[in-house]
Amino acid sequence: MDPHVIEDQLDHTIERTHFDDLGRPYHGKVRDSYRQGDRRILVTTDRISAFDHVLPQTIPFKGQILNQTAAYFFEATEDLVPNHVLSVPDPNVTVAKECTPIPIEFVVRGYLAGHAWREYDRGARTLCGQELPEGLRESEQLPEPILTPTTKAEEGHDQDITREEALSGTDLDAATYDQLAEWARALYQKGHEMASEQELLLVDTKYEFGRTPEGNLMLIDEVHTPDSSRYYYASGYEDRLAQGEPQRQLSKEFVREWLMDQGFQGRAGDEMPALPRAFRAKVTRRYVELFEKVTGQTFEPDTHSNPKERIRTALDDHATQESH
Repeated sequence: MDPHVIEDQLDHTIERTHFDDLGRPYHGKVRDSYRQGDRRILVTTDRISAFDHVLPQTIPFKGQILNQTAAYFFEATEDLVPNHVLSVPDPNVTVAKECTPIPIEFVVRGYLAGHAWREYDRGARTLCGQELPEGLRESEQLPEPILTPTTKAEEGHDQDITREEALSGTDLDAATYDQLAEWARALYQKGHEMASEQELLLVDTKYEFGRTPEGNLMLIDEVHTPDSSRYYYASGYEDRLAQGEPQRQLSKEFVREWLMDQGFQGRAGDEMPALPRAFRAKVTRRYVELFEKVTGQTFEPDTHSNPKERIRTALDDHATQESH
């Protein structure tokens, strides 16, 4: 992607939206949402989060990439699990069925990486009630994928929980939890197969689910995006593992690593660093690379100088089409 295009967009990102006629927005970590009766308008902004904190600067085109990646995988997995997508009227926008989110993130891990590795390296051999064997190396494939659910925190850090803690801490019954766990494992298997076709390894990922007013369960939020997933390049994986070298990966883990180098891990007292313009551009390039690699498609950036105005027009056009 032309670096000048990224540079030009650094001052034309979407930090936050306030479309007052759509109602009061709910601002999540990266999405702004608006309730419209039995549906919800989701605007994926260019905000970026790490260690459960929203960082102070935006990333050009990140919202477009996330929204389009999610749309691609929602469509690819709709035969496995029902999802909330109704339409995608703009690169940053998804119109979805209204759902009440289930306050658990279903994290599936096929390899020992990231948070799981850091816990293992500290000596933990149980994660969310799942036993891990001795002698594993960082990035090593697990004997079989494991489900490691976490709380869905509004602010601060999500917390690892066991199945029993999930059932005691929410209004989920065992049958519903087990259905969602089964869906999460099926989605991971499909994602791993699709990644393999692109010469990638789907290392770990998270899924979120919700319930419609009618009581139907479905997949919501995002699926297999760089914000919710970690990918390794398959080429060279075994050699790097044998040599104890870091894997080549496609994820935002490098953002976390940069923050840790600056002394920030989201802990009390940590001072959040500003993201330099050059680093923001680098993050964009990594997101573009991931989109193109995992989907096999070419990213076509929308370079509108006022992306909020573009979104407003797209939503108006969408409303007009629906009224006819």
